[in-house]
Amino acid sequence: MTDARETATQAGPAPVPLLDPREGIPPVTASPEALADVVAAFAAGSGPVAVDAERASGYRYGQRAYLVQLRRAGAGTALIDPTGCPDLSTLGDALTGTEWVLHAATQDLPCLSEIGMHPTSLFDTELAGRLAGFARVGLGAMVENVLGFALEKGHSAVDWSTRPLPDPWLRYAALDVELLVDLRDALEEELRTQGKLEWALQEFAAIAAAPPAAPRVDPWRRTSGMHKVRRRRQIGVVRELWLARDRTARERDVSPGRVLSDAAIVTAALEGPPNAHALAALPGFGHRMGRRQLDQWQSAIDRARALPERELPQPAAAYTGPPPPRAWADKDPVAAARLSAARAAVSALAEELNLPQENLITPDTVRRLCWAPPANASEEVVAAQLADMGARPWQVELTTPLLTVALTARPADPPPDE
Repeated sequence: MTDARETATQAGPAPVPLLDPREGIPPVTASPEALADVVAAFAAGSGPVAVDAERASGYRYGQRAYLVQLRRAGAGTALIDPTGCPDLSTLGDALTGTEWVLHAATQDLPCLSEIGMHPTSLFDTELAGRLAGFARVGLGAMVENVLGFALEKGHSAVDWSTRPLPDPWLRYAALDVELLVDLRDALEEELRTQGKLEWALQEFAAIAAAPPAAPRVDPWRRTSGMHKVRRRRQIGVVRELWLARDRTARERDVSPGRVLSDAAIVTAALEGPPNAHALAALPGFGHRMGRRQLDQWQSAIDRARALPERELPQPAAAYTGPPPPRAWADKDPVAAARLSAARAAVSALAEELNLPQENLITPDTVRRLCWAPPANASEEVVAAQLADMGARPWQVELTTPLLTVALTARPADPPPDE
């Protein structure tokens, strides 16, 4: 079996800098008339279509697309501005039945869906790299290791909501799709050589068919530094400040972190300032913050302070799955033994197959199976349960035998007294 990790790290010729798109920087499509021309060109093109999207993460509220890049044989490269063309459903319809090639597809598909683009089939070059065993699977690293070209890296985190977009940014964006289909073809051959192509195709089909993610429950619990806040009243302050910040960020179309930092929220929850003057003395609140803003944050703190006990949030979010693995040994030593055996077996098989453990089978699936195994843990029953939990057929086939054995594991006997 080919070891892509070894291949990628072997010394070779220096990568060739990729400085300009083959046909130059295309004009930005920002009107219905120009979009109609792009739709016609891409409908007439052939083969897979490379697709990418640029967001303004860290600058704007939400994860909407501010530039969409496409490239297809016979059509060339297109750069589309979703602020001027907010509905790309005609383009999506024109590409029905065409394979999309994306890098880290799950990052871009939600924002593309918002503007009317939904793939019927796809090839994810990042996931393909993981399954093939590459240690570095960023687009730049993959293009360099697989194709021998060096992509520019300087504009990935810029504010893509800027208008007009500078030419260097547009060049960077066009180059992101320049070699994506070439990368796809090379990775398909690598996966075929390793006997993993069918695995990848099943993964790609699952991504394309997946429904939109459900809204996150209690998103305020993901505030960075939240682990420091333990009292329910303080947790209530975090919630109220987070919700107030989110409303302000949405209204201003600004990234929430630019309105108020997570660190400031946690500090205010722990310190519990009695008034706006005391709040202004805390890190994250005093510097260039006006009285009106301070009053807004203090009002949120006061609301949490006034809540009756029964309305305060619980220390931990409601969760229906297994407890954290660190608690298993105390709660259920037999389940802990099952989990330990399953993890060891999955790790060994993943290493043998030269792919990440989480791609062989998700850790959550392993935990749920080991915490509440079927009464009759035959291979047929275990396989059915894995499939019910979302495992793909290739994962079920490979992991069912070893997980079935792991479900019979028992805690080791303590050493005899001397």
